[in-house]
Amino acid sequence: MEDRPIIHVIDDDAAMRDSLAFLLDVNGYKVLLYESANTFLEQAPTEAVTCVVSDIRMPGLNGIELVQRLKSRGPSYPVILITGHGDVALAVEAMKAGAVDFIEKPFDDADILEAIRSALSVRPLIQGNAAKKDAEARLSELSPREWDVLRGLVAGRINKVIAHELNISPRTVEVYRANLMAKTGARSMSELMRIALAAGL
Repeated sequence: MEDRPIIHVIDDDAAMRDSLAFLLDVNGYKVLLYESANTFLEQAPTEAVTCVVSDIRMPGLNGIELVQRLKSRGPSYPVILITGHGDVALAVEAMKAGAVDFIEKPFDDADILEAIRSALSVRPLIQGNAAKKDAEARLSELSPREWDVLRGLVAGRINKVIAHELNISPRTVEVYRANLMAKTGARSMSELMRIALAAGL
């Protein structure tokens, strides 16, 4: 059973580390825990890293800086970021830097497990032109107003701010967000961001 995929969990909250360790262990993963990104970078053997699950806000290096640091080391491995409700703008920035996914707190066990399964299976992701063409095709049906809302989301703005900028109600922004998910086939906010970024938005 020692060929289990190794998941590296980085979080300064001991309770969160322990709960993720238990969840991943019972689902067949080997788990290594770190209380900071700095500790992970010092201790993790690069060849044994298959997937990293990291909080976005931590003392020392934050999640975005971690993604950038790993990218500069060479071939990267998937990083999934756990974000608080107000951190979506940061999470989008992290995806621009190279993170593969973000999960908003509070999250269901199923969400984090699905993100990890997806991160492990899509590597290597469709690259370059193929990814761009796929993303453009998925965005081709959007109305001008849906594009406006998507641009606001990619910029990391919350519904209320997008609504104010577009002179519509926050409820209408929610409707447009639902339309965006349906038209692109995105199952999560992070997948929608991946599609938008791949299309060069």
